[in-house]
Amino acid sequence: MEFHLFHIITFLMFVVVGTNATILPPQLYWKSILPNTPMPKAITNFLHSAGYWSGWVDPSKCINLLNYKHAASETQLHDKSNVAIFFLENDLHYGKKLNMQFTKTTSNNNGSKFLPKEVADSIPFSSNKMENILHKFSIKKGSKESEIVKNTINECEEKGIKGEEKLCVTSLESMVDFATSKLGNNVEAISTEVEKESSELQKYVIAKGVKKLGDNNKVVVCHKENYPYAVFYCHKMDTTKFYSVPLEGVDGNRVKAVAVCHTDTSKWNPKHIALQVLKVEPGTVPVCHFLSQDDVVWFSK
Repeated sequence: MEFHLFHIITFLMFVVVGTNATILPPQLYWKSILPNTPMPKAITNFLHSAGYWSGWVDPSKCINLLNYKHAASETQLHDKSNVAIFFLENDLHYGKKLNMQFTKTTSNNNGSKFLPKEVADSIPFSSNKMENILHKFSIKKGSKESEIVKNTINECEEKGIKGEEKLCVTSLESMVDFATSKLGNNVEAISTEVEKESSELQKYVIAKGVKKLGDNNKVVVCHKENYPYAVFYCHKMDTTKFYSVPLEGVDGNRVKAVAVCHTDTSKWNPKHIALQVLKVEPGTVPVCHFLSQDDVVWFSK
């Protein structure tokens, strides 16, 4: 199936590019809009200079822990790697020890890549066009891959919680446009960076240098979705704080982590995994979690 997806996307690019000689690679678009903003690793990982290839990750690993309206499943609650990412804001201080796991990301594992905006815009992305989408990518109806596509699109179409401005972007250009429309062009974009990935949970200690990023109303975060090509769930929320957190593992591993703290959880599902793990009620205390290496945080300089 991966072979078919490569050729289908290549064909779509040929058709669109053939009718538009001025098409720009995503890298050039970034530089034209954000000439003074370095591109974070989470984005460069999804660029493919030699072409555009798509891959799937294990559907069992595609549980969205950050959909605050959903209750936790038994699988989530018993997965130590899921449970480990949540903590309280008062834990964000020098010397605090946390059990964490930084595994290999989808982008480093031949995951889905960005398409140019003109190509992405030519491909349907709607629950009303599901049969068309499955046919276009030669995905069998009822397969695991078809469920991934369906779940991603449904999540993107779902109404956000109060105070959330959201959009699922299907290209790097669309991500840049969404972020700059909310924050302006004088922005920074960063992601969690890991010196070396590990498949095991281990202790990390917060090193000196915890730093708050941006203001409450001046931050946008984009989460990678599982899809045949790169799609991100981007949202701006009114009640969040973001921090840059240096971590040092017992094995010597160093991580430049990005953490988000939600200061108002009153609208969350009481059975959300974070609330159950931390044993707190909705709306009582700020709830924090680290962002994965595939997430991108945008904030005003």
